Amino acid sequence: MEITTEQLEKWDRGSYRLLDMRSELDISYGSIPGSEHFDPAAQEAHPLPHDGRKLVVYCKRGLLSGDVADSLCEQGYEAYDLKGGYLAWLMQELERREADDICSSVEESIMKKFRRQTWSRFTKAIREYELVKPGDRIAVCISGGKDSMLMAKLFQELERHSKFPFEVKYLVMDPGYSPENRRVIEDNARRLKIPITVFESDIFDAVYTIDKSPCYLCARMRRGHLYSYARQLGCNKIALGHHYDDVIETILMGMLHGAQIQTMMPKLHSTNFEGMELIRPLYLIREDDIKAWRDYNGLHFIQCACKFTDTCTTCNNEENRSKRVEVKELIRQLKEKNPEVEAHIFRSVENVNLNTVIAYKKDGVKHHFLDSYDTEGTEEE
Repeated sequence: MEITTEQLEKWDRGSYRLLDMRSELDISYGSIPGSEHFDPAAQEAHPLPHDGRKLVVYCKRGLLSGDVADSLCEQGYEAYDLKGGYLAWLMQELERREADDICSSVEESIMKKFRRQTWSRFTKAIREYELVKPGDRIAVCISGGKDSMLMAKLFQELERHSKFPFEVKYLVMDPGYSPENRRVIEDNARRLKIPITVFESDIFDAVYTIDKSPCYLCARMRRGHLYSYARQLGCNKIALGHHYDDVIETILMGMLHGAQIQTMMPKLHSTNFEGMELIRPLYLIREDDIKAWRDYNGLHFIQCACKFTDTCTTCNNEENRSKRVEVKELIRQLKEKNPEVEAHIFRSVENVNLNTVIAYKKDGVKHHFLDSYDTEGTEEE
């Protein structure tokens, strides 16, 4: 059985349970208020109680939840599939809110309630890593998620308060979004008064048939298209929304899965687009603070806007998608015993002592400690 979001609103809230069958990672980016995580695979071992309440199941876009609702009906529950899934609810929610009220409260929250967690850390990264300089024209790249949307609002504040001139272009690349996802991005930009420029490509279609690492290839191709279009707009830099948690997760992933010590740099020179740079202004902002800002303002963003995500075996394959999730969980466990563990991981790549490293690479050349062992005195302290 199927139910729309409009029909669901007419039901008494205590008469049903709202079951979100998306992954915990997807849920962390936003969910329908009052819903609870539901894993259909665990239903046989740990069945839901027959307590007289109806069950309403939803996934991202309603492509998978129908079968789950039918299965629950066969088990004796009165179960419904939420038509259009989370995205249908999100689009309806966005339509209810007025742009002026939202934008004003969002900007105020950045400069007041979340000033220390967002604005102060943003400007600290700008200063410490010299990310923005006089005369820059920066393409702020917006994917439609919470990170890039916050980055865009922070740049708008920086434009207002900067002591030197620079320009910003707010750039959205449509690599083949579903119409629903594109509408969510455009509606959020309108409500937050972010003057986006949208350009299109066919990247999603190009990588859909790739069996090995399509998500990695997609990311590389998207970055190349962003550089290219940004250059057409006269930009010398592109800004991406990677945050503090991305940095420390990258450090651990390199060690655990790549057998190397490396970090996500706050800025890089482009190797294929001479004279252009990539900057990461959210480098010092924690993901939990971004989520808190989002939730405080009642904002709802998309996570992965790929139109194939619901059915893509790469995105939904437990083995392929779980490395970063695994590292997130490891960090969470370590924090329980040592609350400073994230800061220590972050600082570890600022305090590398080459005298205590077996080998390292510099500009593609490998250096081994034996190369200078007999000519330099070394002693452990």
